Amino acid sequence: MSKKHSGKTAIVTGAAQGIGEAIARRLADDGARVVVSDINGAGAEKVAKSLPNDAFAVTCDVSNPDQVAALHAEVDKKAKGVDILVNNAAIVPFIAWDDVDLAHWRKLIDVNLTGVFLMCRAASDQMRKHGRQGRIINIASNTFFAGTPNMAAYVAAKGGVIGFTRALATELGKHGINVNAISPGLMESDGVKASPHNNAFDFVGMLQALPGKGQPVEIAGVASFLASEDARWITGQTINVDAGMVRW
Repeated sequence: MSKKHSGKTAIVTGAAQGIGEAIARRLADDGARVVVSDINGAGAEKVAKSLPNDAFAVTCDVSNPDQVAALHAEVDKKAKGVDILVNNAAIVPFIAWDDVDLAHWRKLIDVNLTGVFLMCRAASDQMRKHGRQGRIINIASNTFFAGTPNMAAYVAAKGGVIGFTRALATELGKHGINVNAISPGLMESDGVKASPHNNAFDFVGMLQALPGKGQPVEIAGVASFLASEDARWITGQTINVDAGMVRW
C-alpha cells in the first residue's frame, strides 16, 4: 500500500464493523491516523487498537449534537484537527411502507441525514480553523436511484445526503475542501448478513453488470482515492460502486 495519507487525520463514523471498518483500515494502511467513531464504543475501541499510526476511538451518536461536538473537541486536542471525514454511520432498516410511522421516519432522518449535517458542520469548521484543504466523503446508497422497497425513510435520507453533498461542495470549494459521495450497492457486510437484505443478493446479482457479491473493501478503495490528492479536481459528485447495477 502507498502512504498517500501520511500526516493526515481521518474520522470515520460507523467504523466498528462493515463498510466503516473497511474504510478505516484502508485509510490507516494508506498512512492516515484514523479516529474510529461509532455508537458501539467497545467495537470502536477494538478496531482502533488493531490499527497503526496512533489510531484512537471515540464513542459518538452522530445524531446527538453534544456528542458530535465532543468528538471534534477530542480530535482537535489529540490530533490538531481533521483532514478527512467519512460519514458512514447509518441505520439500515427493512420495513414495509404500511408500517412506517413518524417515530421511525424521524429516527432515520436524524441518524442518516441530520447526523451527516452535524458531522460536516463540525468538521468543516475545524478544517477551516486550521487551514486544512480537507476531504469530506458521505456514504449514500444506490437505493436512492433504484427506489428500493421496504426502505422509504432510508431512501429519502440517502437522497438528502446526495443533494446535501452537491450543495456543500459548492459552499466549501472556495476553501479548498472537496465534498463527494459514494453510493454503494448491496454489500456483504456484517450488518447485511444479519438482516433480511441478505436474501436479496440473487435478485440484485441479476441487475448487476458484474457478477458476484459486493464486499466492503470495494467501498474502502474508492473512499481512499477520493480522500487523496489524485481526486483534488473532483467535488460535488456521487460515485456508484455497485457492479453496474445503476448505469447512466
